Amino acid sequence: MQLVENHREEGHHRQRVLLTLGSLDELRESGQIDTLLASGSRLSASLLVLTEHQRGELQSTPPRRLGAVLAFERLWTQTGCRDVLQKLAEERRFGFPLERAVFFTVLHRLLTSGSDRAALQTWQEDYQIEGVDDLRLHQLYRTMAFLGEELAEDEQAGATPFSPRCVKDQVEEALFTRGRDLFSGLELVFFDTTSIYFEGEGGATLGQHGHSKDHRPDLKQMVVGMILDGQGRPVCCEMWPGNTTDVTTLLPVVDRLKRRFGIERVCVVADRGMISAKTIAALERRELEYILGARMRTQKEVSEQVLGRAGRFHEVTPPRRFTRDPSPLKVKQVWVGEGEGARRYIVCRNEEEARKDAHDRAAIVAALRDALRHGDKSLVGNKGYRRYLRAAGPRFAIDEGRIADEARYDGTWVLRTNSTLPTKDVALVYKQLWMVEEMFRSMKSLLTTRPIWHKCDETIRGHVFCTYLALVLRKAMEDRLEAAGIGEAWARVLADLDRLTYVDVAKDGKRFRLRSSTSGCAGKVLQALGIAAPPSIRLLAVEEGTA
Repeated sequence: MQLVENHREEGHHRQRVLLTLGSLDELRESGQIDTLLASGSRLSASLLVLTEHQRGELQSTPPRRLGAVLAFERLWTQTGCRDVLQKLAEERRFGFPLERAVFFTVLHRLLTSGSDRAALQTWQEDYQIEGVDDLRLHQLYRTMAFLGEELAEDEQAGATPFSPRCVKDQVEEALFTRGRDLFSGLELVFFDTTSIYFEGEGGATLGQHGHSKDHRPDLKQMVVGMILDGQGRPVCCEMWPGNTTDVTTLLPVVDRLKRRFGIERVCVVADRGMISAKTIAALERRELEYILGARMRTQKEVSEQVLGRAGRFHEVTPPRRFTRDPSPLKVKQVWVGEGEGARRYIVCRNEEEARKDAHDRAAIVAALRDALRHGDKSLVGNKGYRRYLRAAGPRFAIDEGRIADEARYDGTWVLRTNSTLPTKDVALVYKQLWMVEEMFRSMKSLLTTRPIWHKCDETIRGHVFCTYLALVLRKAMEDRLEAAGIGEAWARVLADLDRLTYVDVAKDGKRFRLRSSTSGCAGKVLQALGIAAPPSIRLLAVEEGTA
């Protein structure tokens, strides 16, 4: 065993033996090698601190979580959220860092959610977030009120009939402008709505009774609309009183999109709840393209002519071989009418879903036949049963014709469009509308946006908008992970990032910060975001008078 020095000589690397320590086997047997290494470690304060900390010989501060903050701080900057909010805050004197308050709220929604009060009292202590230590609860409420604040009267051009233009609209427009380049636009937009209920009155105008998608008609609610671009990125969110119907929102939103984002050509993709003959006529008068879901059972033209038309289906996606394969899809095109008034429909069929629908219906009918033997009056209130019943004198019987008719709809959906896209592309584009539904599931479940306790319209709008910003960061993260080939589940990504922590320790008048090792996918996630993990040990400070 030798101590060797590397040096450069005449352009080549050379080694020079400084000291021969002896035979390695003899040093191991005698234990001298352990003594030698232990003696050398005393010359390295960092190594000594790590060793003593692992042995539990040093007192340390409580661990603080670091990974998620590093990741989302980077995305907060890259998406432009930091700069846009800082610029808006410069125009007002809040007396506290408004941009930091928004980021704090958004990060809380992403990682834990819950009340803002709980975030300040307990959650904040677990995380290292720059610039938020002095935030107070009333400042978070002021922040949300600012985001939902109505703009001046001369800045209301383009507002929908249901809601005014607010500060949050300025943020959305600035973020869109920053992310737009010469080769990107907003030609394809996905639009859907949902309802969110209130525990209280729900503001002066937003809280109204309406059709509740949460099955809580007893509570006042608001309607939230989400618009995504062709890549599934959130573009903006709209908020209306709870009694606003979906059919009345589509046209004002389209008009507002064109004005807000300078769109010349747009194709609107929306589900069957948005469609009506009046809406379609208005879209065509505006020379706008659309891909809309059609109501198969209630529209005679669809149920009788479109579904009744013979024709060959063309395979878009073959049957699955593996679970992760895309679902099977067949399509065919049907034209109804002639000349300029001809209407284009796309019939889509998923054989896998058709088998499931048939199996489910068979199970319901089998249970219904069994239940009829024990009396039929109690069955009328069951929607699953009632659709297959018919009156037969004083009693009820199974409607065999209805069962046969329902089989026509198994695994099938119909689209109406005026787009010139190929048939298969129309179907594939509409399937992407499910991205909006996933966004709403994230907004209402993962991020726990509901229920809302705020009582003022402006704070309610700000509260929901913070969830929208959380979805912006989530989508940005998912895009970067996909580009890096990281296919981990979202919950796993957050859990692994949360395991990256640090503690502060003191030794011999010096303070050190020790970082835990990365575990799971945390290291790959940080690498995908272009973030270098902090050093394992870092000297923070040396006390005065310490040599």
